[in-house]
Amino acid sequence: MDWKTRIAKRAIDVAGASIGLAITAPLFPAVAAAVKLTSKGPILYSQTRCAAERRSDIAPSRPPHTERRRRPGYHTFQMYKFRTMRTDAEKMTGAVLAQENDPRLTPIGGFLRKTRLDELPQLVHVLRGEMSLVGPRPERPELLEKIESSVPYFQERMRLIKPGITGLAQIRLNYDGSFGDKLESKALQDFLASIELPEGVGDTKMFANKLLFDLSYSAIMENPFEALKTDLEIIFKTPLTMLRGEGR
Repeated sequence: MDWKTRIAKRAIDVAGASIGLAITAPLFPAVAAAVKLTSKGPILYSQTRCAAERRSDIAPSRPPHTERRRRPGYHTFQMYKFRTMRTDAEKMTGAVLAQENDPRLTPIGGFLRKTRLDELPQLVHVLRGEMSLVGPRPERPELLEKIESSVPYFQERMRLIKPGITGLAQIRLNYDGSFGDKLESKALQDFLASIELPEGVGDTKMFANKLLFDLSYSAIMENPFEALKTDLEIIFKTPLTMLRGEGR
């Protein structure tokens, strides 16, 4: 990513997250109360997520005692969300991807996911520099390893780009990861037919389509002007996607 793009993205992140927190601050106690009153368990839920290595992570001079938990090409961080599932949601299954109309959801969980209100605490991650407003969504390390084994080049979608709260895939795809009424190309159909994900990970089409949009976004980031234009477009379209309850 061009250095001018990195500076511009960070400026947008700080300004956008600050404004976003100021605007949505009244929603935090309302969402917290809804979570607490409709199910037992904590209001906030944390998960380990993967982020691509940054240039500072790769530097050989980094002192050993400051190393984050890492796997090849990634470091991990704790991502916080408003809880949308029962506390025992993965007791019997282990790490599996959430699905639309998931029976493990709390009474308010489906609404929070559809509107993305569960992701409001991630604005704090943006201010801390762990995430960006726009970028590929971070996956859980347990699921990422399974996805990488079946979807070629899936790890490339996050190369030196911070994970985001929203992105191209989030505003262009349906909640199930499909194109909806839009036709898929023959090449994409052939690609989808050639791969098969392990049981419990999710729909092959979802991750293949996400890969398509995230790689496109990564390419756009090489041009500072197009990167700025694309980020602003995604940021302004995300609230509309939230209100409609669309997107992945």
